[in-house]
Amino acid sequence: MPQFQFTAADAKGEQTSGTIESTSEAEAIQQLRAQGFYPLQVVEAGKGKLAAAKKPAAKKAKGGKKVKTSTGGRIKPKLLMIFTRQLATLIDSGLPLLRGLTVLAKQEPNPVLKGTIGALADSVQSGSTFSESLAQHPRIFNKLYVNMVKAGELGGVLEVVLVRLAEYQEKAHKLKNKIVSAMVYPVIVMFIAVAILVFLMLFIVPKFEAMFAEMGNDAELPMISQVVFGASKFFLKPSIWVIPNIVWVFLVLMLIGFLMNMWGKTKKGRRVIDAFKLKAPIFGDIQRKSAIARFSRTLGTLVTSGVPILQALNITRDTAGNVIVSDAIEKVHEAVKEGESIVTPMQSASVFPSMVISMVDVGEETGQLPEMLLKVADVYDDEVDNAVTALTSILEPIMIVILALVVGMVVMALFLPLIKIISTMGEQ
Repeated sequence: MPQFQFTAADAKGEQTSGTIESTSEAEAIQQLRAQGFYPLQVVEAGKGKLAAAKKPAAKKAKGGKKVKTSTGGRIKPKLLMIFTRQLATLIDSGLPLLRGLTVLAKQEPNPVLKGTIGALADSVQSGSTFSESLAQHPRIFNKLYVNMVKAGELGGVLEVVLVRLAEYQEKAHKLKNKIVSAMVYPVIVMFIAVAILVFLMLFIVPKFEAMFAEMGNDAELPMISQVVFGASKFFLKPSIWVIPNIVWVFLVLMLIGFLMNMWGKTKKGRRVIDAFKLKAPIFGDIQRKSAIARFSRTLGTLVTSGVPILQALNITRDTAGNVIVSDAIEKVHEAVKEGESIVTPMQSASVFPSMVISMVDVGEETGQLPEMLLKVADVYDDEVDNAVTALTSILEPIMIVILALVVGMVVMALFLPLIKIISTMGEQ
């Protein structure tokens, strides 16, 4: 019977080599799999040699260049979501964790994530748990991710927890995209309006002003024309260091934006800005609903995955994204720590609507708090979706009217004097 040389990985991901007797290469592979190995190479003895194992740190692309890897950076949430879903699928298919990480590292094009997955595989191979390995990369894997994986490891349901994590990330990403999409349209329209206004003020208005000055009709200009021509003169007039005033206007606006950003990073500034976000006339309702959806989904996902309630509340507080909501969650944490119900501190906070409090109360009484929290998250995801759709439908005509008023005002300022001059010439 022919002999086959093989290289295979065991359940821990460690490679082993040897020989096996079999009638064919396919049967040799089946025998290795039956013994709990994952064949990497199988070659019939005397007809070839096993390829030497390559180091995973330096791989070559099609052009012959080495693919560089790095760790310690940040990656987009979408990449992390795809990695989580793929790892869950591999583990659910029966592949060991280490082998799954190795497979994903080989096919990952992003250098930061590729290097991070390689580091995770090395850490797991050296004896660390998966959650301990994840905790070494806090810029990519937050406390929510690490603690859910830890709970999955302790309960022996890592693949289930990874699936829940992937679903959580997908829904959170979808919710964020909805809010961003609602902001993109008005920002673009405002940018276009400002760009058109600046172009008219700098290039078109001065030519009309010079023309009217030559005609000697400055005193007969309508009020709107005088305002527009005066603004154009101010923007073009040189000031400090012979730089036009419009440059200084933009520099001052940039400075104000920078100072507001720095103030927003302080404790007091962050609190004021987050409170304004929740109370803003149009966007406040969306911000509040998205914050509730995030709180409910995060807490529900953590508790469902087996994370203790106090630890889950701590993680939810840290990932709330709003100081006011974080303070409310902190009060809930302190109450639960003292043995009280979740509902009482939620009622005292002004963040949570009565419907959410009622659903949480029912969940506590029936022992189905995680399921009820996830239902609340689904409800408020739909609420945010509807609010964003309604807001977009309202903003579109409003922004179009604003754009028309801005351009129309300048056009009227330019053509009213012309119409008056033409009328006077016709009468004469």
